[in-house]
Amino acid sequence: MKKFRKLVIASAAAISLISFNSQSEAAANTHQVHKGETYWTIAKKYGVTMSSLMKANNKSSDLLLPGEKLLIPNNAITEADKELMARLVFAEAKGEPYAGKVAVATVILNRVDSSLFPNTVKEVIYQKVSGHYAFTPVQNGEINHKADTSSRKAVEEALAFRGQGKGSLYFYNPKTSTSKWILSREVTITIGNHRFAR
Repeated sequence: MKKFRKLVIASAAAISLISFNSQSEAAANTHQVHKGETYWTIAKKYGVTMSSLMKANNKSSDLLLPGEKLLIPNNAITEADKELMARLVFAEAKGEPYAGKVAVATVILNRVDSSLFPNTVKEVIYQKVSGHYAFTPVQNGEINHKADTSSRKAVEEALAFRGQGKGSLYFYNPKTSTSKWILSREVTITIGNHRFAR
């Protein structure tokens, strides 16, 4: 009888622990809106993109009401993601204007948000298309070089103003690109030697 009672107590404790963990996970994935908060401030706090936050909550309006609960998507940008982005920006945009570096970082974030690409920074950067990496510095190993301060700052700026950048999903140098497909994309902006497109 004592063994049975211990088993029941242990089972109840395990169920309580599972329940607590589930509640904790649920709590970590929601946010109660406070007065004056915007999508931008909440997105920055949790390291997610504004568009993914709005998409997760089926909202298109910029109006947030105090007390409203928002679901936070599980695509937070980690410090490791930032460093990986900075290394790609450094390799892709050497010698380019600072605005061009920010735009390259924004392309990565836009791809994370887009249904056409993977859902994380790492998966976007290391994505393979037809047996080739999507980004040349991944293909040739340049991504393994340490990023400079300017590239890290560009990543932080892209994160701070996420959702901007005219929805660019691609960038290329028209002088060196051999892809007819990329030349057919709608150009959003030209910065330095790079054209950005969607």
